[in-house]
Amino acid sequence: MATPEASIPPGRDYDIASSWRQLTHTWGARRNYHVESEVDSLSLQFDLEGSGRTLTVRFMTTKRLLVAFVTDGHSLRKDQLAIAAAASNAWNTEQLNPMLSVWDVRGPRPCLAGVCDLPLTCRISQADFDVLASDWVERARQMFTRCHQVFQL
Repeated sequence: MATPEASIPPGRDYDIASSWRQLTHTWGARRNYHVESEVDSLSLQFDLEGSGRTLTVRFMTTKRLLVAFVTDGHSLRKDQLAIAAAASNAWNTEQLNPMLSVWDVRGPRPCLAGVCDLPLTCRISQADFDVLASDWVERARQMFTRCHQVFQL
């Protein structure tokens, strides 16, 4: 059986809608990230240096988007919601690219989450997808490191 890397020739552009799983799996495998495949998503895990925490990025699709949802698995207490909202606002304002949010505020386990997306109508090469996904992960690392160090979240 061919590996996902073998099934994606270099230098070719791929439809995100039909190739996101292959592109994501190849990117993750090249970086030695732990990859879990589910029916509607792919999840990859990587360490957040110096925190003892693991970040998980879950790639999934909506009707029109490929979404990368990043979390550190840490649930926020009710007394942390306001500071988490302030941290999100500060990050999004400074970066000029909204990415951080307090997710599931009314649910039993709210958390900080980073969200990035790409239209399913895009075409992209494996090399360009690798750069984009790596940038998303690096920004998530910076974002969660700041939330842990500055805001104690």
